[in-house]
Amino acid sequence: MNRIIPLSGAKGFAVRAIMVSLLGASVIFPAYAADTSTPLTLTAPAGLPGVPALPFTGVKAAAFTAADANMAGLDVSPSQGPEGTPITITGKGLAANATLPLTWSTADGAWLAEVLPNTVNYMGVKYIKYPVNMGTVTTDATGGFTFKTTIPREFGGIHDIYAVKDGVAIAHGGFQLNPTMSISPKSGPIGTPITVTYTGIGASLYTGAVSVLWDNSYAGFASAVWTRGTAVFTIRASGAVGTHYIASSAAIGVQYMNIKQSPVPFAKGTKVAFKITKDAGAPESYIEFPQKVDPTVSQRTTLSDVGLDPATKAVATLSETSGPIGTQVKLNVTGLTTTGVHQIVWSTVVGNRVNCTGTCWAYNGIPMGTVTPTAGAISQDVTIPDNLGGWHVIQIKQGEVIEAQIPFYVKESIFVYKDKNGKALSNGIALADTSNLPEARDGSGVPTRKFHVGDEFTIAMKGVGWTQLDNTMAVTYDNSYIGYGCGFNSNGYMVVHLVATGAPGTHIIDLHPVLYVFQPSYANTPYGALPVLAYQNDIPGLALGYQPPAVHFAITIVK
Repeated sequence: MNRIIPLSGAKGFAVRAIMVSLLGASVIFPAYAADTSTPLTLTAPAGLPGVPALPFTGVKAAAFTAADANMAGLDVSPSQGPEGTPITITGKGLAANATLPLTWSTADGAWLAEVLPNTVNYMGVKYIKYPVNMGTVTTDATGGFTFKTTIPREFGGIHDIYAVKDGVAIAHGGFQLNPTMSISPKSGPIGTPITVTYTGIGASLYTGAVSVLWDNSYAGFASAVWTRGTAVFTIRASGAVGTHYIASSAAIGVQYMNIKQSPVPFAKGTKVAFKITKDAGAPESYIEFPQKVDPTVSQRTTLSDVGLDPATKAVATLSETSGPIGTQVKLNVTGLTTTGVHQIVWSTVVGNRVNCTGTCWAYNGIPMGTVTPTAGAISQDVTIPDNLGGWHVIQIKQGEVIEAQIPFYVKESIFVYKDKNGKALSNGIALADTSNLPEARDGSGVPTRKFHVGDEFTIAMKGVGWTQLDNTMAVTYDNSYIGYGCGFNSNGYMVVHLVATGAPGTHIIDLHPVLYVFQPSYANTPYGALPVLAYQNDIPGLALGYQPPAVHFAITIVK
């Protein structure tokens, strides 16, 4: 069956494709079909947890200009410290009996992305700096004042403080907001989730994220672009019984080891200790999704108006708008004016980012069933196919004409090994079957969570996506980042091969989202190809309706 595949439309997508004969009539996109327009600025979604209010009054200051080089100085005491520090600002020799606003320099952070009909590209970050009102002071007869306040939760680094008169800054001081790190709990068995709170992350490239080390092994990075300098994230305890150290410092992903000698020495990090109390056995596999929030951008991959009947009045709805593969949803359509048999089609893509010599991936329609409207309406149960994760479109078509369409988000899930009776044997972990290339769709080996040193084993996922926001997942072994896996070429099925190493007992394997920065690649895209530890509230996909998870596994090494 030939298929009409969406390319662009009212959502603002640019058409960039050629038509070829592949899998019916599909659309092929070149390897570097990148939009040259301005990337979308992704601001924090409403309701995103952990986003503090604007500091002090929360009101942006009116525009002002700076006085000459002889501007008076403001004494700020102390001149540096963490959030919560009480400070006193003192001015002298200013205009007598004058009412002066005080301002504090801050910034807003945003992620950048390019949304195309067939993918989303990660384009970096940006910060917009501006002042806010701290409060108002009135000078005495000698032109002096004293103002006391407390440093709020805010971006770290140096903040300018100005006294302003009639639109001109007449006095200047500053405060350096230093970082802090705390953890909870401070002890527990192997596998304990440890919540780390790091404050005072900056609003610039070199200070905008922290590298996280566990016993000098790189576990990932945590940013605070949307969360105004505070990152809250979780890592899991691993290693032998005894004391272990989490150390963090400013980084463009990986740690800037001599940050105190850099142009931003205030971005220095710190360390905290965690005590592993015992090995209580390997915890079960589980997956953690971010809290669902309202996207700030309406664009969705695979959703456009090409092929859509311009006269259609049909409206489609789903009983659920997201879920893993295999989810059963009720599709309802009203307002159809056409009669006869209609097709229900799943719009997806096939291809990869590796063998790209001009053609990388193509749209492909997967049949989900047929239905005949009654009185212009359809009500049909459909099952989400075993396919790529991320945003897809369910289309209602008659012939080549799309009468209605609606997006559905496929969430990642752990592959479950089952016996012939359907009983679950293992959640995602198996002894590797090294004779099987490529990996079999029914699993990668013998399900077990116990291995000898040197055994090759696998972890397996379903519903991995294809955009730069969701086509890869970072892998850490005992909090040491060792690489990433991709699910694009295998239609969302991802099997990662590992070697069992370490002392007898429990060992921790975690997957985290990745910001992919290869094929195509772009300038100014920091934090690429690294574990995103702050995925719960500071990762660009959240503004586009993505829910990239962390996935947690554990194995037991036996003698």
